Amino acid sequence: MKMNFFRVCHLSSVHPRNDTRIFYKMCASLANSGYEVTLVVADGKGDETNSGVAIHDVGSPRGRFDRMRHVPKRVFAKAVELNADLYHLHDPELIPIGLKLKRLGKKVIFDSHEDVPKQLLSKSYLNPVLLRMLSLVYAQFECFACARFDAIVAATPFIRNKFLKVNPRTVDINNFPILGELATPIGHTESRAKICYVGGITEIRGIRETVCAMDLLNSDIRLDIAGNFLDAELGAEMRQHPGWKRVNELGFIGRQDVRKVLSQSSMGLVTLHPTINYIDALPVKMFEYMSAGIAVIASDFPLWREIIEGNGCGMCVDPLNPQAIAAAIDTLSQNPDRARKMGKNGQRAVQERYNWKVEEQKLLQLCKELLTD
Repeated sequence: MKMNFFRVCHLSSVHPRNDTRIFYKMCASLANSGYEVTLVVADGKGDETNSGVAIHDVGSPRGRFDRMRHVPKRVFAKAVELNADLYHLHDPELIPIGLKLKRLGKKVIFDSHEDVPKQLLSKSYLNPVLLRMLSLVYAQFECFACARFDAIVAATPFIRNKFLKVNPRTVDINNFPILGELATPIGHTESRAKICYVGGITEIRGIRETVCAMDLLNSDIRLDIAGNFLDAELGAEMRQHPGWKRVNELGFIGRQDVRKVLSQSSMGLVTLHPTINYIDALPVKMFEYMSAGIAVIASDFPLWREIIEGNGCGMCVDPLNPQAIAAAIDTLSQNPDRARKMGKNGQRAVQERYNWKVEEQKLLQLCKELLTD
């Protein structure tokens, strides 16, 4: 039976159609391997076909209630209409429709991007007692549902180990970089006279400490920030900080512009706070910095330290200590050969291990097994 006979449908009610993990990696890999691939989204941008993937839009949500209550129903209706052989769910709120698809005799994968019960516990702005109850209820429902799905895909080994207890067909497919996408030749330090941060900007992702560190530097170096503030008040506050005078605020930028920012940087920052959902995570930006051949300054979490120091590609610091962040930036800025060597080491590690080509084979093997059982 030819591989392109099989129809695989990815479903999301939250992620954008051009999500790097879902579209550029998973959907594109399957389409390139001969599968008939569809992607259902809810962004209001209409239907289209891109890179061999048919994208179906069920309409953007009209507020949070509509997103939680009605968008999954529209996603389910479209999923049934498409009549795929395998469905791949990317959002926790789609778990109930995954169970419905199972009752229709379909094969279903749930993709756990994050450890949701732990993520719920990290929402400090909600009542802690209510959060613990909500986390417990969700964890029980998650176990019930995921035991009935045909497979679980986990974004990290830590999440994989959790789901192996309820579903033996669980595989980690890490969100590692596509080889060559962001890599540029490692040139002279003069052409990489900046540091960078790429991603959403929030308090728990370390923006306060980062801006404070910029005000403490002895080195003459600037910070490119590529991303949007998710809290407008926090953005206004940071722009008034003395350290902001060393910051170039770029806003949200496309992948080609990200490549340009990385090519002009000698190091990248990923100093996230030690919250329950970050400590065991594998942040995409860390591996993208490595792929681009720049040194990494990362939070001193055990898993991250193993990767960064184990591959000699950066420095780990206390993310809550601006002085420690500033000291690491000064050290690498004042020792360009060391920073350049770290960049090369990181790039080599991505080429050998931390890349999408390795993870793609796990995805293709899983789909083949599920569709030929």
